[in-house]
Amino acid sequence: MSEDVKALTRKAAFTARKLAHARSQSGAHSAATERLLAALLPHAGRPLAGYMPIRTEIDPRPAMARHPGPVGVPVIVAEAHPLVFRLWSPDCPMIPGAFGAPIPETGRPMTPQVLIVPMLAFDRRGFRLGYGGGFYDRTLERLRARGPVTAIGFAFADQEIGTVPTETTDQPLDLIVTERETIRPA
Repeated sequence: MSEDVKALTRKAAFTARKLAHARSQSGAHSAATERLLAALLPHAGRPLAGYMPIRTEIDPRPAMARHPGPVGVPVIVAEAHPLVFRLWSPDCPMIPGAFGAPIPETGRPMTPQVLIVPMLAFDRRGFRLGYGGGFYDRTLERLRARGPVTAIGFAFADQEIGTVPTETTDQPLDLIVTERETIRPA
């Protein structure tokens, strides 16, 4: 697959997400949060990793704050490496991390069993298009080699595309949650 195809798809996906974010009302965010909470309910008590939204990403923090179990956020340690995770709470002090995503100033390391994953685009097969660094693919591969892990994509419904261009290293999502529906890839 040509890197040009992914680059063009990313460009279109950034635009679609920006429009979806601009059109979204608090009702859409509330609906998405409620769907995400419902998807997380079977995982109560299990270690969860969410993310700090940047740019026009949909915000998982309301669901993260209500999760009955340990919650962490990703920390980028270096290019071409898997993510690590630090424990997070809504009131913990945050500092700037790589790519503008805040990270806990301090916080014990944690290993998630459930991840809320951001994205630019997704398809019904369960594949996502990220920013191109491969951080989540490497992380999911490493975590899945150790045991069961559930990856839940979180996005606006308008971020769906027909087919995400994929490579052999791309890790599929187990579930995709939007403000309109919960998708269980086949």
